[in-house]
Amino acid sequence: MAALRIGVLGAARITPTALIRPAADVPEVTVAAVAARDGARARAFAARHGIGRVHTDYAALVADPDLDAVYLPLPNGLHARWTLAALAAGKHVLCEKPLTANAAEAREVADAAAASGLVVMEAFHYRYHPLAERVLDLVASGTVGALRHVETELAFPLPRFGDIRYRLDLAGGAFMDAGCYAAHFLRQLGAAGKAGGEPEVLSARARLQSPGVDRYLSAKLRFPDGATGRATASMWSARLLGVSATVVGEAGRLRVFNYIAPHLYHRLTVRSGTASWREHVRGGQTYTYQLRAFAAAVRGGGPNLTPASDAVHTMALVDAAYRAAGLRPR
Repeated sequence: MAALRIGVLGAARITPTALIRPAADVPEVTVAAVAARDGARARAFAARHGIGRVHTDYAALVADPDLDAVYLPLPNGLHARWTLAALAAGKHVLCEKPLTANAAEAREVADAAAASGLVVMEAFHYRYHPLAERVLDLVASGTVGALRHVETELAFPLPRFGDIRYRLDLAGGAFMDAGCYAAHFLRQLGAAGKAGGEPEVLSARARLQSPGVDRYLSAKLRFPDGATGRATASMWSARLLGVSATVVGEAGRLRVFNYIAPHLYHRLTVRSGTASWREHVRGGQTYTYQLRAFAAAVRGGGPNLTPASDAVHTMALVDAAYRAAGLRPR
């Protein structure tokens, strides 16, 4: 079977980590083309990473008949536009998270994906690692009992305030860039714990870097069955680093540190009744699992765990968190 030929929209910093290096370990995928607004930058990127074809603009790459799929690491505010363009051109899409700038855009993309029959995978790479599967299995099996409270966070320092992730016009902000991870995992944990459906946002508070752009946001939530939750994101606050999730149930407690990049290091601790233990879940690089899953989904041989239809609910939660904090959704 021929390799899946992927074109890259933009010479983004994340691309070597998220696609180029994983592709070396996934023989069923070939990174075949790249496009960037700056032609010289695109040519330099292609030469550095051994990419055979360079396009002078995004539209030319999307229209390339020799490509099967598009990897989209552009700024958040451009995700919906170019995902829709790729679908219209008959291309599958692996799009960096968040899939879109808001829930309305996510619904438009999900509808287009469903109508096309093509794969749109939101790049929550952590979800494809065995650690995420193990944590969700522990919650689903009732190890900690009936769900009572879930907390997720992603905090990291990004003091480069000119970075595109702080630009409102490109759908930036901490709860977009980091909070979408916290919102997504909180939703996954709630579903595993049979919390009765999607959580609602009760309140939120934010600290701003510039008008309308959060550098920190924390949202309190409630699931339909009464379980509570909190999702927290920061790109610059007193909490410089936090990458954890905690699940409290009637019969115990589970905490996982570094659910985002468990291949580097992680810690999973569980208390169930009177027993407590630690686990280490073996596994490789998260992006490699994700790329392999994308190829399998396109070939019809594997599930898409992060489809566009699921992104609608994540973005609805993100939108609600912004509204509750007195900010406008992106």
